[in-house]
Amino acid sequence: MEQEALKGNYEVITMKKLIAGNWKMNGTIEAAIELAESIENGLEKKPELQEKCDVLVCPPLLHLLPVSGSIEKIALGAQDCSQNDNGAFTGDVSTAMLKDIGAGYVILGHSERRQYHNETDELVAQKATKANEAGLITIICVGETESEREAGKEQDIVGAQLAASMPEGCTPENTVIAYEPVWAIGTGKTATAEDVAVMHAFIREKVGEGIRILYGGSMKPANAAELLATPNVDGGLIGGASLKAEDFLGIAQAA
Repeated sequence: MEQEALKGNYEVITMKKLIAGNWKMNGTIEAAIELAESIENGLEKKPELQEKCDVLVCPPLLHLLPVSGSIEKIALGAQDCSQNDNGAFTGDVSTAMLKDIGAGYVILGHSERRQYHNETDELVAQKATKANEAGLITIICVGETESEREAGKEQDIVGAQLAASMPEGCTPENTVIAYEPVWAIGTGKTATAEDVAVMHAFIREKVGEGIRILYGGSMKPANAAELLATPNVDGGLIGGASLKAEDFLGIAQAA
């Protein structure tokens, strides 16, 4: 099903896989533009990829504007936003500001934000509300730690995060869920396809049909085909592999 484009150069089509690159805190402006242009060129050479995938990049905040001017076929997203509209909030960036520079998506509740910035489910929900009001699509991240999985609490943890992080009004048009087992982020460890299938089925039961569910956790070209073929895996939230155009496009190819 097609929705009105949030930015003139792409459409959200829920039947497609969403291949999203989270560039985290990496690179220079020059490097960001070069990476974006390399991905853009790769899509031009393989137009069939866009028939199967929606491609999204989420650069660091300072690189959003220059990257926005370098892409046409790729959606643009931010890595975080404020829960406030405007005012005396030094260092924060509002959803209206992100929308104003061409962002269509925003990642919220990433495990690194939860861990290093003490973000709670309630704060994630507040941010998601503001983002949706501004017309941004939220990618709400959930996932358990290694100790929580070993204790058999992974579904309890993820279920509680979903319930508290998703605000009222979440729809397939404005919300994406990313399951990212914390123990598999940046560690080289990857959940098995069976682990992913079980968790994504659990998440599907909680969020209903239509909302895309991404897998995030050391996805790379070598394992992307198996993971993306797993039931209820509607794409990937890619970290390290998104910093190399060849690897990122290889994951899109696997879809």
